[in-house]
Formats: sequence, structure tokens, C-alpha cells
Amino acid sequence: MDATRVTEQPTSFERPQPGVDPADPRGALLHTPTPARAPGAGALPVQGRCGGDVTAPLTTAHTTPGTSEPGTSTPFGKGKDTVSDPASEHSQPGTEQTAERDTPRPRPAPEGIPVQPADEQDRPAPGPDGQERRSGQSLPPGRPTPMRRDGDRLRFVGAATRRIARGIDLDEIVMGLCRATVPTFSDAILVYLRDPLPVGDERPTGPLVLRLRRTDRIPAERDTENGFLPAAQPEPNELDTVGAELCEVRPGSALAEVLRGVRPVFTDAPAARAALPELLGDGGEFAVPDGQRAILAPLRGRRRVIGAALFLRRPERIAFEPDDLLVAAQLATHSALGIDKAVLYGREAYIADELQRTMLPETLPRPTGVRLASRYLPAAETARVGGDWYDAIPLPGSRVALVVGDVMGHSMTSAAIMGQLRTTAQTLAGLDLPPQEVLHHLDEQAQRLGVDRMATCLYAVYDPVSHRITIANAGHPPPVLLHLGGRAEVLRVPAGAPIGVGGVDFEAVELDAPAGATLLLYTDGLVESRLRDVWTGIEQLREKLAATAQLTGPDHPPPLEALCDEVLDMLGPGDRDDDIALLAARFDGIAPSDVAYWFLEPEDAAPGRARRLARRALQRWGLEELSDSVELLVSEVVTNAVRYASRPVTLRLLRTDVLRCEVGDDVPQLPRLRQARATDEGGRGLYLVNRLARRWGATRLSTGKVVWFELNRN
Repeated sequence: MDATRVTEQPTSFERPQPGVDPADPRGALLHTPTPARAPGAGALPVQGRCGGDVTAPLTTAHTTPGTSEPGTSTPFGKGKDTVSDPASEHSQPGTEQTAERDTPRPRPAPEGIPVQPADEQDRPAPGPDGQERRSGQSLPPGRPTPMRRDGDRLRFVGAATRRIARGIDLDEIVMGLCRATVPTFSDAILVYLRDPLPVGDERPTGPLVLRLRRTDRIPAERDTENGFLPAAQPEPNELDTVGAELCEVRPGSALAEVLRGVRPVFTDAPAARAALPELLGDGGEFAVPDGQRAILAPLRGRRRVIGAALFLRRPERIAFEPDDLLVAAQLATHSALGIDKAVLYGREAYIADELQRTMLPETLPRPTGVRLASRYLPAAETARVGGDWYDAIPLPGSRVALVVGDVMGHSMTSAAIMGQLRTTAQTLAGLDLPPQEVLHHLDEQAQRLGVDRMATCLYAVYDPVSHRITIANAGHPPPVLLHLGGRAEVLRVPAGAPIGVGGVDFEAVELDAPAGATLLLYTDGLVESRLRDVWTGIEQLREKLAATAQLTGPDHPPPLEALCDEVLDMLGPGDRDDDIALLAARFDGIAPSDVAYWFLEPEDAAPGRARRLARRALQRWGLEELSDSVELLVSEVVTNAVRYASRPVTLRLLRTDVLRCEVGDDVPQLPRLRQARATDEGGRGLYLVNRLARRWGATRLSTGKVVWFELNRN
């Protein structure tokens, strides 16, 4: 037995009944267990639920199957003799027993809401003690049970409010109100809600408009001439047919006065009767039965009226009593507060979703020499916000920074802190700081954000020219490197302390990153759960990567997108305790034959030498058609560099899918594009670069800056 299971004991009228499907969302319909009856006693009618079939009344223990006693009638019908269906969804105890089998055993009447007669001839029989016993006999067919005692009403309100409180979204709460009241409290209900619903302290704009949100009723299988037909009768859960029915509440109208009064009222009151045409439309008031058989209850939230509910009873049923107004008020209050809660929750979930989406990169860059793929999975559909993030940041020299981090917690606060740390990491990466320095500044930033702002982070910089990767770790799970031959290894990186501890030095290691290898960065949600520790999960991840690589052979690495999907497939049903961020990088690198690198002294002859070197490299690569453009742009950029540089200037050409040229110097000031005047002797170099190059830019380094541009190869 599971010791953690908590069982809620139902009240007397909620006790499960034989023959009733326990999965039925309507729950108990206030049936009274069948007591012992004398032969010839009347049958107990069974109430059908909305959209279901209405079952026949119960036969007594002395009734032979296939026959019915004279005078027994069908619910919602007249003069029809039928037999109860043993397979009926709402059949009562004893319906599956014949006269030769066990007869119903006498039992005391429950404390729940018993079946009550509606006229004098159906009065309950007195018991041995002289008190009335609720026998449940001879109730006219199709007539739901009225509530005659205060205890009955209290128990009904308690069960109804619990059902309403179970809902967490708008539809569940409205459905809970409908199914809790029909048919126990009323034969039909119409629920109107404000359109649009205000959120929290928002001040509504425009007129007050009510939309018919949902209706529910007892299905009638007989002619409705003697009864009433609700204004709208959609099938259960079919809201499209009534979704366009709007009602604009005009200021000073009768409906506005009733809603302003907040308290439920009988519709036979003059003000309520005048409000019905406005609420139900022209002729809608004629569908409401006369007398105290309809209650109009405003739905008031925390600050304003957000709708109205109309409870209806058929003419053949006992009318509402004054105490039923208190029941309607309780139902309306709990429903309105639940709707307010659902609207606030929906807005909070939307804001959290948008916050999480904007904090993560929408698309990954396409840096030279590396291919990227990523995944993000929330912990659950109801908790989509977390502190996990990943990032890929292009750096000068065709390098790329790979970042993955995890902020403690699963709230919007965690997501906000994650966004600040991610922005800080991007800013520090733009300064081209070493990985250990980036983590050090992130640690300081976390301490400035407040106490207990803890996070783990792994920061790596990949250089496609040198085929090396530099990694620094702050309490994060180590990365896994999948080699081209199919071997997967967990990289030995010093763990370090988490970000936010303070006063801790971080250490960086430099490792080989061979072409064709794949680096996998992830958060602990991928490898740690209640069912396994983190090191067991890392070993399983390593084995999963190795097994996936074997499928494509030793000479072909697995596709990145498919590899990410395979990694996530290792998660079991109980492994989603935390959100997951995953970043995979395939190292293609840049071959040494595709790189040309020179140092130029800061002198007047440097631009001419740069043109000659660039021309020779293009001839070697077979790109002579680009010589004129490259020589012109290289001359302009090198001229601007040697004018202010005090140390040698670097010139590098990279041949990949594009031709990239990089010029570095020791001056930190970045060049600005400006429009030169006709009388200016300079200032046109960057203008030419902007017009002729495919892309260009300038990046500040710790030792100066790099100005680069790219040209298409064809």
C-alpha cells in the first residue's frame, strides 16, 4: 500500500453507488440508497446526466424482469411502462437482481439529501420513532430531488464548492459549476461571463459585454410543451453554437441594476423580470418558467462583476425556496473567485512563457568552422519557466563561445536572473575575455543581484583555426566529447564552485578539438533525477552517444539534429524533474591550407605589402576574380590601422564558404562609418568597405581591436 496516498472520505450524498461509473465527471447525483419496500411500492426514478440517456425507474424486489407494475411511469414521460436497463450507467442497487435472487436489505436512510415527494400524497412514511423516514418512494418520474433541510444544503454547498475549486483554468471552473448544480440544484444553468475578462486590477475598457460561456441541462425525452426549453441547448462541451451570443449591458438598464446589486434574486421580481429580455434576447424571457423557479445570480470577482448565472427549474419540480438564494450566492461567489484565479493564472503563465522564450536565443548563429544544434525542454507543461539557458556567441578571429548555465529554482525570478546572467555573459564575451575571467565577472554579478543567487555555468571558446577549445567550469556537469570514430569521453574539467559563492578562483583548461568531433553541453536535468544520481546519468549519456555514433559508422558522424533527439530519448517517465538545456557543437574547423596569416610593421609601406600578399594568396586558392576588390579593401583597412598603431598589425585571410579578411591592431577605438564631405581628403575607406563587402564589422579585444569583412566566393 502506498503510504503517501491520501483518501478523501466523501460525504453521505457523495458515497459511490453500485452501477455508477466512478469516472463519471458529474459524480454522485444525490441518489438515495434503495431501502426495503413493500410489494407494490412506487419505483425510484433515476436522473440522467447532461448529454446521456435517461434510464428507467427501478423495479421493486417483487417485480419480474421484463414487466412493470401498473401505474409505474417513465422519467420525463407519461404512461409508458418500461424496465430498467441492467447496464445503465446510473442504475441503482438491485437493478441487476431478479425475484429469485437476493432482495434488497433494509438499511437506514443516509444523512445525505434524500429523494423527496412533491405533493401531499407522496409524504414520507413515519418511522417507528414517530419521525418521518425518507423512504424515497412514489416520486413522480423525472423529478430531481429538492433539498428540504439546512444540513442538506450545507452538504451540497460543500461538495459543489470543492468541485469548483478543483479547476485551475476557466473552462474547468465553469464546467465544475454546471455539473455541480445540474440536476441536483437546478434542471438547467446558463453561465454568462464578461468579454473580455479583466485581469487583476485592470480597468475594463469599453462597455460591459456578457458572452454565454456554457449551458447545461437535464436532457428531456418528452414533449416540451408542459416544460420549458432553455434559451440555448448545445450538446455537452459544444460551445461553438453559443459562442457568438453576446449581451451588452447598457448603463442604467434593469440588467445593470440587478448585476450591481450583487445578490441573487428570483426572476419573478420586477427588476429581474425586466432584465431577462436584455440577458436572453428578444423572447428569451418566455423560456423561463413562472414563479420562483429561476434565480439570477451575479458573479462578482474580487473587484467587479464578471458575469451572471441563471439557475432554472422545470414547472413540474418544486420551486426554489428563499434559502436557495443563499446556496446560489455561495455557488456564484466561489465560481467568480475561481474564475478570477484562473484568469490571473493564465496571464501569469503567458507572461512566464513569453519571458522564457525571449530569454533563450531564437536562432543559433552560423559561425565559421562549427555547426550548432540546441534543445530546451521545460520541467512540465504547467511549469514552463526555469533558469536553464544556452548560448552561442561569435567571437573575433572566427572563434565562437559556447555557454550553458542553470540558475537555481523554477520561477519567474529564476528566469529573470538567468536573463541578466546571459546578458552579462554576452557582454563579457564581446570583450574577448578568457573563459575563467568571464566566470569570475559572472560570479560578481550574481552577488550584486542579491543573496542566494546561485547558478552553475560552463563557458567554452572554440578556435577553428588552431582546432583547440578552452573550457572553464563553475559547478556544472562536465561536457561530453564524441569523437569521429564513435568514442565518447567525459572531459576532465575542474568543477569549480557555483556562481554566486564569491571569493573563488576559476580555472580554465585547453583541449584538442579534432575535426568531426561533437561537443555536448547540457544541464543537470538531462542526467539527474529522483531515479538516478548525476554520475550514473552522465555514464548513461556517454553510452547513448557512443551507441548512436555506431549507427552511422566510424567515418561519418551522426547528424546533429538527430543526435539531439536521440539524447532526449534516453529520458524516462520519471526523469523530467528539471528543465533541460542542450547545446551540441560539431567541430569542422578550418584547414591550415585555407589560412594565410602575416604580421605587418606599422609603416607607410604596409598597405602596398598587404596588397601583394593578398594577391598571392588568392592566386594560390584560385580566387583571382576577387583580387581587385580584396586589394582595394585590404589597402583601406590596413592604412587606417597603421595610421594609429604602435605595434605590428596582423593580416589574416580565411577561405571557407566565403572569403574573410581580418586586420588587427593595438588601438581599442572602433572605427565609425561616416559620410565624407566633398572637401575631405579621407574618411572614405569604411564607406568603400560597406559598399563592396558582403558583411563587415569591428570587435574590441583586450589587446586592441579587429576589423573584418567578408566577400562571396562566387
